[in-house]
Amino acid sequence: MNPEAPVRAADDHWLTVVHHRFRDWRGSRPFWAGLFTALGGVPIAYFPYADLRLGNVTIAMATTAGAGSLIIGILLITLGIAQWYQQGIRVFAGVAAILLALVSLPVSNLGGFFLGFLFSLLGGALALAWAPGKPVEEDPAEAGDAGGAGAAEDEAFTGDPLGVPHPRDTETPYATETTAHADGGRNSAG
Repeated sequence: MNPEAPVRAADDHWLTVVHHRFRDWRGSRPFWAGLFTALGGVPIAYFPYADLRLGNVTIAMATTAGAGSLIIGILLITLGIAQWYQQGIRVFAGVAAILLALVSLPVSNLGGFFLGFLFSLLGGALALAWAPGKPVEEDPAEAGDAGGAGAAEDEAFTGDPLGVPHPRDTETPYATETTAHADGGRNSAG
């Protein structure tokens, strides 16, 4: 049994179990990148088709590029969801999300009034920055050795318990008159 594995009692509430499973699922993929990318596509696709009613007055924000806005918004939502289920396309999805966010500025009401633009840009950047974690494998030599380090490591590195190196036997911790100075010369004062 892994000593770092969470211990769960048999009588855990189902919400706790669902929360732990979701947290494990979320940690193995670029979750926040996909969420921000998908959320950025919503205002980009919505605002060109929305209208605001104030009493008898209707304010329409429709533009001539409504179809372009819809395509950009749906592509961003699709890229966001694809990042959750296909981690291998994270670099492509990140670059595509950033490019679509930049194209949405002139096409779709300033990128969904900058809201969709900023979310998509952040999601694309997070997708490019995310890297999958690698499980740490335990070294069989370290597991059997109670001291922690082998004799070969002791010869190669001599340091204090915090890992800070100190001078070896062949090094002098102080300057002498034969020590070369930073300017390449020797100390002429004697």
